[in-house]
Amino acid sequence: MKKFLMAAAGGTVLGIIATTQIAAPLLAQEAAKTNNVYEQLDLFGDIFERIRAQYVEEVDSSALIEAAIDGMLTSLDPHSSYLSPKDAAKMREQTRGEFGGLGIEVTQEDGFVKVVSPIDGTPADEAGIEAGDFITHVNGESLLGLVLDEAVEMMRGPVGSEIVITVVREGETEPFDVSITRDTIELTVVRSRTEGDSVVLRLSTFNDQTYPKMAEQLAEKVDAAGGMDKINGFVIDLRNNPGGLLTQAIKVSDAFLNEGEIVSTRGREASDGDRFNAKMGDLADGKPIVVLINGGSASASEIVAGALQDHRRAIVIGTKSFGKGSVQTVMPLRSEGAMRLTTARYYTPSGRSIQSLGVSPDIVVAQPPRVADGDEEETPVRRGRSEADLRGSLNNDSLSDDEIKQIEADREKAEKAAELRIEDYQLAYAIDILKGLTALAPKE
Repeated sequence: MKKFLMAAAGGTVLGIIATTQIAAPLLAQEAAKTNNVYEQLDLFGDIFERIRAQYVEEVDSSALIEAAIDGMLTSLDPHSSYLSPKDAAKMREQTRGEFGGLGIEVTQEDGFVKVVSPIDGTPADEAGIEAGDFITHVNGESLLGLVLDEAVEMMRGPVGSEIVITVVREGETEPFDVSITRDTIELTVVRSRTEGDSVVLRLSTFNDQTYPKMAEQLAEKVDAAGGMDKINGFVIDLRNNPGGLLTQAIKVSDAFLNEGEIVSTRGREASDGDRFNAKMGDLADGKPIVVLINGGSASASEIVAGALQDHRRAIVIGTKSFGKGSVQTVMPLRSEGAMRLTTARYYTPSGRSIQSLGVSPDIVVAQPPRVADGDEEETPVRRGRSEADLRGSLNNDSLSDDEIKQIEADREKAEKAAELRIEDYQLAYAIDILKGLTALAPKE
């Protein structure tokens, strides 16, 4: 018994010695890291004082500190940044749906400003700016070397004033200039229309108006058509939608799902993650859905497309989306400014992250390039001769007059839908998909 107690005691002593031997270096490493941080902060203070005292011109201390903070944040990733009180106020205006500028959502890539997407009906959209364009100069001044906020500031100006931006576009051999007149940007977050028996819901951004406006216009279009039985399906057009509020993306996805996960977010720590699930209730009443995306569909748009695709609730067509799969948290600061910090990645219901990869459409459909005014030669469309055009041709004796009229009306509707391919090929393709799904649906 004494031997056992001695052995136990010896084991305890050895355990204490071993723990001390392991813990001591770890504590020393932590202390060294802390000391290194303080040394770096001392270095920052030293540089700051030398700039204030010895720079060739007098500097604004507040501006210097703001620039240091912004540099620290922008070094992390393209979406983290410091917002001055003025920029923070502008961001709040944009979330509400009205702000001034050109009407483009931009990011930074390889030192240049890259267009994520033009916003529907804005000066940039009307001037022909496209998702994926690089803006290299503003009024002849190069943007190379500027942080994103500085480049954006150069593009801002009084409403009604003109700006010339230099654009580099894939497929174009030379950069070219585009003249744009600045305007107040009033976002129409949802536009809707009926094409044949299909309802098209065009979502241009995700702000606090998106879900209520979408639900309202969906109901109006269904009522105008004579009820859900008269609708063959819905197209949710998310092309060139740069994203916005995560909460709105969740609500829009939930509008067409009865159950299951919509999106999950995972931060640095496991406890920082979150999961959002759908509640019962489908605004489309189970009707087929086609989602349209392209390279300008980012962030919240990708959440919606990914959720509906993973649940097999919608067919996604178009081209690969932008691939912004990170979540930014805006944190107010004591100066009335704010800090936009990337705090998590988001994942679709199947567990895939779309960061840098984007959402891949189920059916890839590219939009033909725009044809400049005057470049397209008008060629008269000749209708082919048919049996009915022949003199003395026999009548169709198997159909009544009403049935013949119905066939002619259906044919006229199909020809009208075909005309849409010239105006918007991707949308016409989406509507054709809905027609096909409806034709194959079992009859009740």
